[in-house]
This record gives sequence, structure tokens and C-alpha cells, in this order.
Amino acid sequence: VVEKCLTLGAKKIFYIPADMSSPSEPERAVQFAVQKLGGLDYLVLNHIGMTRFQMWAGDVEYTRRLMQVNFFSYVALATAALPTLEKNKGSLVIVSSLTGKIPTPFTTSYSATKFALDGFFSSLRHELIMQKRNVSITLCILGLIDTDTALENTRGKVHLTASPAPEAALAIIQGSAMRVQEVFYPWWLQHVCCLWVLSPSDRDQVLQSYYNYSSP
Repeated sequence: VVEKCLTLGAKKIFYIPADMSSPSEPERAVQFAVQKLGGLDYLVLNHIGMTRFQMWAGDVEYTRRLMQVNFFSYVALATAALPTLEKNKGSLVIVSSLTGKIPTPFTTSYSATKFALDGFFSSLRHELIMQKRNVSITLCILGLIDTDTALENTRGKVHLTASPAPEAALAIIQGSAMRVQEVFYPWWLQHVCCLWVLSPSDRDQVLQSYYNYSSP
């Protein structure tokens, strides 16, 4: 990442290794950023823990660890950054997933963490507005993206076409710059979410038809 930033013309680069499975790391990472940069205008949260794309196998401890990385660390990072973001009239950008709007097969634990993000940060958005604190929150709802990890995890299990990662990144940047509440990428995911709510009768069967599973 550092090398890529340099080739794109960055004059100075700061980074800090941080393990988001550790409760103490989020605050340390934010303190480092504020110290080096003098403040924050944007905080983009886009990290995830190791994700299993499989049927639920009863591993509660795995779900607990994933919730720490995918949810609790997001809350801790945002909380630590709120004072400097409010001072700069900044933005929180939360990268989530369609599985945080629509529960899907093979994603029980992952989906739970993404639903939690929506619940917490959408509620926090209300509170910031009511308190007249000028910090925007943009929740980014992404579909299947053609990263190496996502393609490897879903190979042979889903009948879906992955969308290009650079376009997803651009959608996130545009949405956060415009301070919109929700970004959907690809754009048609917003219509999928609406149909999911409005057509409850046969939606489960339609959704399951996109997944490849044979009972043992």
C-alpha cells in the first residue's frame, strides 16, 4: 500500500500495524492518526476478520471473535475519532455488505456483524443529528466484489457475477464526499433491498436459487 501511494504522488505516508481483535488497539490507532495528521476529516472503516463462507457449524467462539473485529472495533474506532471529526465537520464511512440488509446462506456470523453495524451506526446518525453535531455517517452496502479473497470463498457456491473493486472504491469515495446516508454498489442493490421488504412471500426461494448446495 505504501509503495502504491508513493507511485500515485503521495508526499508523506504514515501507517501503524494494529490488530483489531484486541480491544485496546482501536483507540491507539486513532491516537496515532490524530497525532501524525493533526486531526481527521474522514474515518473509513473497512477491515474484516477471517471469514468462513460455509453453513453454520456451531462455532460460537468464532462468531464472538468475528464480532470483535467486524463490529466492536468499528464502534471503538468511531468513538475515539468523534471529537476530532466533530471539530473538523468530518465524516464516518462504514463499509458494510448486502448481507447486512438481507440474510443470506453461508454467512451466518458475517451477516450478524453487518446487521449490527447497520443498527448501531444508523441509530448513532439519528443521535448526532438530534444533538446538532456536524458529523456525517455514510453506510456503504456492497454486493459481491471481485477481490481475490471474495472470489476464492464463493467459488462454486454462488451463481452471481462479482463487481469490479475499483468501481466499488469510487462509489464509496463519491458517496462519502457527498455525505449521503447510504451508498449501494452496484446501484441496483437498493432495488433488491426494497423488493426484499415488499415481497416476503416467495423471496426466500428466489434468493436460495442463487446458491449451490447439495445436502450431505
